[in-house]
Amino acid sequence: MSIEAEALLQEAKESIEAAQNYRSELQQRLHGLSQARKQVRGSSSQAREGLKRHFSELQTAVTRLLTERLSVLLSEVDVIEQDSVRPLDDCQKLIEHGVNTADELLREGEVAIRCGLGEKEDLLGCFTKKALQIHLDSLPEVPVLVDVPCVSAQLDDSLLYAVRDRVSRHGSVSSHPPVQIEELQERPGSVLVRWCKVDDEFAVQDYRLQYRRSVSGQYEDTYIGPEQEFLVLHLDPHTDHLFRVCARGEGRTEWSPWSVPQTGYTTLAPHEWCPGSEGYILSSRRNIAMRSDSSPSKAGVLYSNAPTYFCGQTLTFKISATGQVDKRDSIGVCVGCEGEAESLQRDQAVCISTNGAVFVNGKEMTNQLPSITLGSAVTFDMEVVNLLPISNNNNLSDGGNFKLRVTIGSGNREVVFDWLLDQGVDCLFFGCSLAHPDWCTRTDQLLFLFKTHSGCA
Repeated sequence: MSIEAEALLQEAKESIEAAQNYRSELQQRLHGLSQARKQVRGSSSQAREGLKRHFSELQTAVTRLLTERLSVLLSEVDVIEQDSVRPLDDCQKLIEHGVNTADELLREGEVAIRCGLGEKEDLLGCFTKKALQIHLDSLPEVPVLVDVPCVSAQLDDSLLYAVRDRVSRHGSVSSHPPVQIEELQERPGSVLVRWCKVDDEFAVQDYRLQYRRSVSGQYEDTYIGPEQEFLVLHLDPHTDHLFRVCARGEGRTEWSPWSVPQTGYTTLAPHEWCPGSEGYILSSRRNIAMRSDSSPSKAGVLYSNAPTYFCGQTLTFKISATGQVDKRDSIGVCVGCEGEAESLQRDQAVCISTNGAVFVNGKEMTNQLPSITLGSAVTFDMEVVNLLPISNNNNLSDGGNFKLRVTIGSGNREVVFDWLLDQGVDCLFFGCSLAHPDWCTRTDQLLFLFKTHSGCA
């Protein structure tokens, strides 16, 4: 094949590859458009159903309230009517009785006048006596109309205008929520969620973060507050979770629409202390270690259950109980576990003592941090700084010289140094060692309480 033919063939192959890549990119964009259309259609359908359901419930509630109010007012009218008509009925009965008596007297008088002369005198006498007994000059009093209740209903037409005004402003439809999730970062046994406000005119008072397993379950609140990031703890590794966030405006009680749910997960195992270590008691999640007085002289070092600390993360120890310090006390990270070690103040480890001294590979540095006290938080941050190529394949396990740049923070101070190692590592253990069990006299037999969790650098 000639050079020209080979060049054309190569050019054709490149064009075919470019066309394949072009088609693949277009197909990905079509898929993106399909997802976008699905989101628009789906959210619109949900919005319609939500509006119909809300206004139907509102209409039912308003109708019930109006019916109940009408019933109360009608009952008040019935009571007034009954109380007012009762004395009128009594008066009517009295007058009707008087009319009947007068009719009977009139008939007797006509009979007495028309009778014969022999009976007339007796009948007229009886009639006259009966007329005197009836008291024909005594009439019952009938109330005038101004003294009789005139029932009326007072209805304020302004209610209709107020309801019309509130209804006209009730609810809203938006194409975008005022806040969206910006970033999901995996942490050991957790995910760091960051969000941002996308509507500059929306004045935020609080944010609300929820999450759930993506396959099932209900959303549950995990954070409400003014911050724009939160570390969601106690997540199972390699399990998808859906996260969403909304906001509440200043002076408002209702929450904004939810952000578009984002899927996040962590591949990192959670930080846990190693169970079964003599002299220590662990919480159910193994993230809290409590120094007991069962083995006052054999406690040694309590290590993590696995090398779960990776460079680029922030490891935080929170101190919740303190007591008498010892120069062998230490909190830090190490390359491996040495079961017979009494302290982390040894080779292949960096740590801080409870008096604030910093140790690197067992040697104390001249720089010192504040002493650890109740409520202290000690942080470790590390990043890899290679001195020489580790290997031709850049494999950490092949050995070589490289260093880790370590930052230890305690109180309001930090110490930064380079930690030189003989071989590469991509993950580290963490641990603590506490010598004295006599703190139980002040802390209910919990001599030193550590709680470790992942933070953000």
